[in-house]
Amino acid sequence: MEGLTTRGGGEGLRHLFMTMFLTSFGGVIVIPAMTDVTLAALCPDQDQCSLAIYLTGFQQAMTGMGSVVMTPLIGNLSDRYGRKALLTLPLLLSVIPHVILAYSRDTNFFYAYYVVKTLAAMAGEGSFNCLALAYVADNVPEGKRGSTFGVLSGVGSASFVGGTLAARFLSTALTFQVAAVFSMIALVYMRIFLKESVPGAGGGAMTKPLLKEGQEPCLQQCEGDSSNITTGTFKKLPSVGDLISMLKCSTTFSQAAVVLFLNSLVDGGLMASLLYYLKARFQFNKNQFADLMMITGIGATLTQIFFMPILVPAVGEAKLISMGLLVSCISMFVYSISWAGWVPYALAGCSIFGVFVRPSICSIASKEVGTTEQGMVQGCLSGISSLANIISPLIFSPLTALFLSDEAPFSFPGFTLMCLGLALMAAFFQSLMIQVVPPIAVCKTSSNHCTETMV
Repeated sequence: MEGLTTRGGGEGLRHLFMTMFLTSFGGVIVIPAMTDVTLAALCPDQDQCSLAIYLTGFQQAMTGMGSVVMTPLIGNLSDRYGRKALLTLPLLLSVIPHVILAYSRDTNFFYAYYVVKTLAAMAGEGSFNCLALAYVADNVPEGKRGSTFGVLSGVGSASFVGGTLAARFLSTALTFQVAAVFSMIALVYMRIFLKESVPGAGGGAMTKPLLKEGQEPCLQQCEGDSSNITTGTFKKLPSVGDLISMLKCSTTFSQAAVVLFLNSLVDGGLMASLLYYLKARFQFNKNQFADLMMITGIGATLTQIFFMPILVPAVGEAKLISMGLLVSCISMFVYSISWAGWVPYALAGCSIFGVFVRPSICSIASKEVGTTEQGMVQGCLSGISSLANIISPLIFSPLTALFLSDEAPFSFPGFTLMCLGLALMAAFFQSLMIQVVPPIAVCKTSSNHCTETMV
């Protein structure tokens, strides 16, 4: 980690990584058990349940709807009041749902969990990752930011491995108790050890801000010497217009945002369909789900922590995005025609390429804005992902329920996964258009038009 401490944030990053591990561990450990718990509460003694698929999709859509509003807002507030203060909200909200299912998983308690989890996720889902990325951007220079984003994601993947491994050997009741304890420890640890990060304190920003106080028609006005440009902070809450302005004034940011949207659309579709597909197709249970997740997590951890810091300087973020999307697209098509129970295990190793995508996009976007806008831009990216998570279950949950039922128009249980593969193909072709060149936005106030010049 010595290479990541240029601005003196090494200790803070270590505490951030520990907080990431603890809270992600608490969230991941319950995932393998949730499919069985949901089916047991809603459709006892059944391997396929349309109600469970629809409720999962509805929760995912509502979560995305809340996140579209909350993540840009929380990211923007963190630019003004600091990252640590705002991190408290998502960590606190993550504790309550685990406590409910730790007490009981009967039908009534499941519905109580469902309501509380939905409301908590609407308020806090995505906010932690948004703030963690902004914290990293505050403390790491641009040249090493992509690698550090990869390490941060790798820590999350390591917790993914630890959580699924623990779930493999713990009973369902104990799983939720452990999740509640780890979520509480994460909150307390963060409040005690993590140092506050002040946006822009590191100085020496290489990129000028896209947004500036008092500029409505344009994002930024550049006149003459760039040293005359001052970095402003938001005096107002973020709006859709702010996001549209960023998309207009940075071609690179807009292209990366499209790729992120499509990739998030696929991620949301997998959340809504994959486990139910495996349950119906091969009768997978909690232990087999945990095995698959552990294989995926180990590959992701090794890739993000050890390989990504080497590959980012060597080939660049844009090529890593394209590589990850291409391999993910091919594996998704194979997933859709899985002919035996061992095929998902074989394909789980392809996740080592898919994990390149999101950290690389976050790194590209981070370099497009100034130091006082890191929270805002990461919040906007989270908002874009959340928008995809609203749309995705509305499309793929009914599609999954239809093609896993006896009323399917033709026999193709993996049809939903094939559609997700097509979305990844579109994302791949869009990623080929990304050109990572540091932009300086130039506003022509007379025509209210923004253009880009390259440095």
